[in-house]
Amino acid sequence: MAVQAPLTADTPPSPWLTVARAVVLLTASISVLLTAFAWPSVRSSVHDVPIAVAGPAAAVEQVSTALDQRLPGGFEITEVADTAAAERLIRDREVYGAIDVSSGIPRVIMASAAGTAVAQTLNSVATALGQAQAQGAGPAVAVRDLVTLPADDPRGAGLAAGSLPLVMAGLLAALLLTRLVRGTTRRVTGALAFASTGGLAVAAILQFWLGSLNGAYWANSGAVALTIAATSLSILGLESLLGSAGFGLGAVAMMLIGNPLSGTATAPEMLPGWSGILGQLLPPGAGGQLLRSTAFFDGRGATHSVIVLLTWLTLGVVLCLAGGLRARRAATVAAGFVRTPSSPASTTFATPRG
Repeated sequence: MAVQAPLTADTPPSPWLTVARAVVLLTASISVLLTAFAWPSVRSSVHDVPIAVAGPAAAVEQVSTALDQRLPGGFEITEVADTAAAERLIRDREVYGAIDVSSGIPRVIMASAAGTAVAQTLNSVATALGQAQAQGAGPAVAVRDLVTLPADDPRGAGLAAGSLPLVMAGLLAALLLTRLVRGTTRRVTGALAFASTGGLAVAAILQFWLGSLNGAYWANSGAVALTIAATSLSILGLESLLGSAGFGLGAVAMMLIGNPLSGTATAPEMLPGWSGILGQLLPPGAGGQLLRSTAFFDGRGATHSVIVLLTWLTLGVVLCLAGGLRARRAATVAAGFVRTPSSPASTTFATPRG
């Protein structure tokens, strides 16, 4: 690493144009950072959130109309016949909650473990239904949490806060392995080994110390490990193929796009526009959803996340292999121009004596 020589009395100061360029670059950087992290939160809203409405067709139509009037475009409604069908959809992570009018009395069923922001929205819906029932002298609307968050972390703060450290772990792994380890096989092995140990450590902290996770510890460890491996190997692959530019591209994709659009703190459906869909196609978003599935839903609804993470992991390994192969070919070509006396391919010419 080059070290800038200290300034002396004869060293002229930098041109003002250089100062101006630095200021412009810094201003652009802070603007990008603020946009990346603040825009999804500020523009977050309820739109097309999947829920179920259980009951007779006429009652379901009435509830659907009322919901659309209260939150236009807020919900994507699946009609089911009874309470059992609604609960099955919630446990399978196909919907976030349900409004059950199958018994004639509206009831709200939610799963706070699927996302606290959506659970709060369903609570507000229950309050509105309760007020309507009170005006009609009807019974209060019951709210039931079908899949709850742990008692030690009822707000899901640990799971939401864990998204950024997982991204940072992947970045740090890629950075250290590219600086300290030579050889494609050794780098890939190092990334996989760190993902395994990191998954065990992170899951243990979240589950046994902070109490933010339920479910099987080994399944949670596997979800974390797969997330770290997908992140670190994809960045390693880009760096292996494109050098420093590849590392920067991977860091931007994971840190400035994947993490803010992961939807871990809220829900992917609450992010603005297309950003929620994009976030679920990147390791931070897929990893957060996978961990929710293993921790609270016995692994149900995890197929999409596993496919996304395995795709990124495989892509990273392929890029690493391609970069290593290209480096070996370049070294072979360079070695062909170097002839040494000990080389089998070298030729020694005798000098004639006159």
